[in-house]
Amino acid sequence: MTEKLRLPAEETYAAEIAALSRDEGSRPKGWIMTPRSAVTYLMGGKAQDGTPVSAKYVGDRRLMETAVSTLMTDRGLLLLGVPGTAKSWVSEHLAAAISGNSTQVIQGTAGTDENQVRYGWNYAQLIAHGPSHDALVPTPLMRAMKSGNICRIEELTRMGSDVQDTLITVLSEKMMPIPELNDSVYAERGFNIIATANNRDKGVNDLSDALKRRFNVVILPLPAGIEDEVSIIVKRVGEMATSLDLPTPRNVADEVRRVVTIFRELRSGATEDRRQTLKSTSGGLSTAEAIGVMVSGISQSTYFNDGQLDAASIGGSMLGAIVKDPVQDRVTLDEYLESVLRNRRGYEGYYAALSGRA
Repeated sequence: MTEKLRLPAEETYAAEIAALSRDEGSRPKGWIMTPRSAVTYLMGGKAQDGTPVSAKYVGDRRLMETAVSTLMTDRGLLLLGVPGTAKSWVSEHLAAAISGNSTQVIQGTAGTDENQVRYGWNYAQLIAHGPSHDALVPTPLMRAMKSGNICRIEELTRMGSDVQDTLITVLSEKMMPIPELNDSVYAERGFNIIATANNRDKGVNDLSDALKRRFNVVILPLPAGIEDEVSIIVKRVGEMATSLDLPTPRNVADEVRRVVTIFRELRSGATEDRRQTLKSTSGGLSTAEAIGVMVSGISQSTYFNDGQLDAASIGGSMLGAIVKDPVQDRVTLDEYLESVLRNRRGYEGYYAALSGRA
C-alpha cells in the first residue's frame, strides 16, 4: 500500500484544528471554530488549552482578519495577487479552519464549462430513465451548498465569463436552480465561496461587474522584506523535504537567502541596496518559484552531489525559473551576471552556474 504524496490541510494539521475547535467563544453557524481561532490557525499562536499552533501564513494579520470576517457575511471572498503569493495555500487553510474540509475544489481553466461548476448528469441513467435526482452528478459547489461547507474555486479568471456568471445566482440567492427537475438546491448555513485569481495571467477573463459586487477582494502581496521571504521559503522547503523523505542540509537558509536575493533583484529591476537599476525578467520569480527551485536543488544534491547543497545543484532549476523567454530573459540575465553578480562576494558559484562557466 503506497502512502499519499500530500494530505489535505485538515489531516496534516488535525491536532491543531481539534485544539482550536475546543476554544470557547461564539462562532457562526456551520463553523467548527471561532473567527478569532481561525485567524490564530492561519497566523500561528496558541489555542486556549495551550496547544501550540504553527503559522500557515507569514504576513499582515489584518489581511487574514479581513478574509475571515468576509466569510462570516453573505459575500464571497476573492484572493487576488501575482503568482506565488500563497493564494491557494491561504484558500485551503481557510476552508480547513472554517469547515474542516478543504477538498471541495473547482479548478478553473480555459476548458472549464458550466457543467463542472453547477452539476452534471450520469448519461446512462439519463438515457434510461430521463432527468431525475439519481441521474444528477453534483459538483463540489453543489456538495458544499448541501453540506454547508466552503467551496474553493481556483483561478477564477481562467474560466470564460459565461461560466463565471453561473456563480451570480449562487452568491446572491444562495441557491442553485435545476430547471430540468423543476427544483433548486438551497445552501445550508456555513456555505460560502473562496475564489483565487492572479493579475498576471495571460489568459485572464475579466469578471463582470455583477460578479465583482458579490465578492470582497483581499489582495495578497509579495513579502515586503527579504527576511520575511527567506523565513517563508525555509519553512516550506523544510516541510516539503520532510514529506519527500529528503534530508534538509544545514546550509539551506544560506542558500535560500542567495536565491531570494537574486530573484528579488531581477523581479524588482534594482539591486537590494537600490544603488543600481536593472532590467526585469518576463517571469514573476515568485516565492513559490523559489520554493520549487530549492526543493529541486535539495533533491539533486541528495542523489547526485553527495548531499552537498550548493550553487551547482541549484543552478539548473534556477536557470529554468529565470529564463522563461529564451531571447529577452537570457539577455537580461547575462547583463545582471556581468554587472552585479560577477564581483559579489559569496555568489561566485551562482555566477558560474548561471553563466555556464561551472
